[in-house]
Amino acid sequence: MTFRPRLLTPGPVELAPDVLLALAARQLHHRSPEGRAAFKRARLLLANLFGVDLNAGWETLILTMSGTGAMEAGLTAVLRPGDQVLALANGKFGQRWQSMARRIGLEVRELNAPWGEALDPRALEEALRAVPGVKAVVFTHSETSTGTLNDAQVLAETARRVDPGVLVVTDAVTSLAVAELRPVEWGLDVIASGSQKGVGGPPGLGFLALSPRALNAARLLPAPQAFTLDIRRELSAQPRGETAFTPAINLVAALIPSLERLAETGLENVWRERSAMTTAFLAAAVALGAASFSMRPSPACAAIEPPVPATGAMLAKAMKARGAHVQRGQDEIEDRITRVSFMGYFDRYDVLAVVGILEDALTDLGVALKPGAGLIAAWDKLRAPGSTPNPEG
Repeated sequence: MTFRPRLLTPGPVELAPDVLLALAARQLHHRSPEGRAAFKRARLLLANLFGVDLNAGWETLILTMSGTGAMEAGLTAVLRPGDQVLALANGKFGQRWQSMARRIGLEVRELNAPWGEALDPRALEEALRAVPGVKAVVFTHSETSTGTLNDAQVLAETARRVDPGVLVVTDAVTSLAVAELRPVEWGLDVIASGSQKGVGGPPGLGFLALSPRALNAARLLPAPQAFTLDIRRELSAQPRGETAFTPAINLVAALIPSLERLAETGLENVWRERSAMTTAFLAAAVALGAASFSMRPSPACAAIEPPVPATGAMLAKAMKARGAHVQRGQDEIEDRITRVSFMGYFDRYDVLAVVGILEDALTDLGVALKPGAGLIAAWDKLRAPGSTPNPEG
């Protein structure tokens, strides 16, 4: 039997029809009036999605690179080799930023938490008090290697309380347009993300939001050794709809339908619905004998430990055989978990279909379960008070 393919990975994600149609448009020239207009429109919508005001000293940048590239651009913008940073990690992506910071010459102090647990603000406070001279605190908001959502608000507030001058650098690659994110209110300074996650665009674009504090830090630094990652060029060009170098302008144009849809839906509704979908799937998985790997699940990614005799890799393979492309774990938990994401062009009714796929895949693997238990559990969560978004936005 042939099954409809479903892209359920934590990036890239399923794209909406209007985004796909935009990708089929003729090639734009980035220096043309049409290209500049598209870039300005996307940049304004992106600022609204970040929840920042371009007229209040904030800046947003669209960069032709991955979310990882945006993180590196953000770090090199506000820090110079030899600066001391406290880099937090409770998964693979937090570890990536530790490695990146070392590679670009920063002095890295690590603060690690067990995979599956959230970062501890008390440990952050103790580390900051024990290590004077830290220029920036770096952490991942949504750690999709473990399906964990860190409390960015409390982490940022803790860092600022201990050292009001410290910069807060945040990986929001899988939290932008998925989880509650309030850079202004929470005191975030550098926020990096990418196009192929909650924003619902094709891969290839990195995003940065920069606070007035971050911009001031960037202006005070000497020019970085990097050439294309010197974002001061972009800061002067992008408000005019220009870029320092040739951008992936058609990818930028293809973002616009998705960004407009998110704006029309309203951020509060977007956050609520993403959370409801992932919560419902996790409840279904538990009802079928699985367990949530994370102690503080992220709405971006459900990380489940399958019941015996299944393993994470076995379940990922069995679901893929039924058209659902999900992912196993990474590194030391590669075969322990399966990761499922609804960040793409999905709604709550798609969750029910995927729960059905999960049940059939577990049955294929010899797991004893109660047929239909997952669907009942998912429906209970989706119909729970407060889980349904306001259709009026």
